[in-house]
Amino acid sequence: MAAACIFCKIIKGDIPSMKIFESDKTFAFLDISPLSKGHALVIPKFHGAKLHDIPDDQLNEILPVAKKIALAVGADDYNILQNNGRIAHQVVDHVHFHIIPKPNEKEGLSIGWPAEDVDKDKLAKLLEEIKAKM
Repeated sequence: MAAACIFCKIIKGDIPSMKIFESDKTFAFLDISPLSKGHALVIPKFHGAKLHDIPDDQLNEILPVAKKIALAVGADDYNILQNNGRIAHQVVDHVHFHIIPKPNEKEGLSIGWPAEDVDKDKLAKLLEEIKAKM
């Protein structure tokens, strides 16, 4: 845990939270600035700023817990969001996953999707580059 990290302080109990779930590896709580009713965060207890900083074995509960929260809040439509880095809109430097119910067009997460046309040959080349690094 990082001493200055707000989420590490929440995990330790130094900062109060509206805890939904806790295990040895995972902590979940309601967001205090929600985009919609039931907006929650699921975080690994292992401190890391970006997803690639977290060991795989510390991530295995994240999505099952997120799914249980989405079901518990009664969300038919919802977003699971995880940002890495400032340019990608990450504010807290501790990996966290948002569960954001989307009950209607106004509440919840609003995003654009600026898809680009892509040359299929360039896409095939990219595929091979990625697979070679996996």
